[in-house]
Amino acid sequence: MVIDSDIRFLEAYPYYFNTYRDYDLAGIYSSVAEALEDYSRIQPDIVLSEVHLPEGCGVAGIAEFRKRDADAKVIMVSDETDFETIKKSFKLGAVGYLTKPVSKKRLEQALDSIKYEGAALSHDIAKQVISMFRRKHYANFSERENEIIECLGQGMTYKSMAEKLFVTTSTINFHIQNIYLKLDVNSKSEALQKIRQLECA
Repeated sequence: MVIDSDIRFLEAYPYYFNTYRDYDLAGIYSSVAEALEDYSRIQPDIVLSEVHLPEGCGVAGIAEFRKRDADAKVIMVSDETDFETIKKSFKLGAVGYLTKPVSKKRLEQALDSIKYEGAALSHDIAKQVISMFRRKHYANFSERENEIIECLGQGMTYKSMAEKLFVTTSTINFHIQNIYLKLDVNSKSEALQKIRQLECA
């Protein structure tokens, strides 16, 4: 079962599934609501759903499918790699997350992964998840301050930090002043030097 309103893939999916030996396409839907109407009748092994749908966020559909079937296997598909969306998808019970464009071979590999291993991730998503776990966290700072410290280490400007964290530059400035205060420094270079000392401590 596929839920996607992306014109690029409405023709691609039937073609893909026509070439697969082990998988059949039960139906293509443009909304979660439409797919839910047929879910009990079709009882698909796997649901492939776009994250962004005209009716709203496809991620919310995961919970709806799992209400109908506690063992529902849902793979999310998206153009984006926003970590919060990925995290929310898995928290709600998704078993996979793929980034577009999804090729015929890549989709078949993902379906095989779900069938034999129980989960599927695009390589770029897997790298992002690993990097999140590797991210340094300093105990004396808030979660937001830790995010800004990481941005400082990457040489980002206040403006690019604000865009990345979806806040204003004045908010970034406020947090940076707090970081300087906690580190007892007066500049970015001094802050980075102090942070490196913390890493080695």
